[in-house]
Amino acid sequence: MNRLSNKLHPSVVEFKTFINKHPALIKKIRKSGRSWQEYYEQWALLGEEDPLWDEYKEEETEWKKEEQDENEGSFEKNKELFSNLIKMTENMDLNKVQKQIDSFNNTISVIQELLGQFKQSDTKSEPVGKNGFGWFKD
Repeated sequence: MNRLSNKLHPSVVEFKTFINKHPALIKKIRKSGRSWQEYYEQWALLGEEDPLWDEYKEEETEWKKEEQDENEGSFEKNKELFSNLIKMTENMDLNKVQKQIDSFNNTISVIQELLGQFKQSDTKSEPVGKNGFGWFKD
């Protein structure tokens, strides 16, 4: 356990263990916006074996199954995406890609030079006068 758990009251550590065994309860608490304190007090008064917690025990397996299904679906999507990328790279002409990258790099260099020139011309034209009417002084 971490250092924070060593400083907590033993009943709080037990409650944390209980909560971690019931992810559906965690989900409900976060979704409802109710405080953890309320559930801690119910747990402390009623105990772990109270029927109140049964609905979360049943949902726990459903929650794990949903999470597992999501992970499998995500894996299949990633697998499909990766195979599509492989097919695309097989049909690529790397010399053409390199030429396009070089052309893009040259375009960026030209834009950077132009921006540098505009920046220099802005700094040179400013000292004429702070208010622009320096030559009208008496």
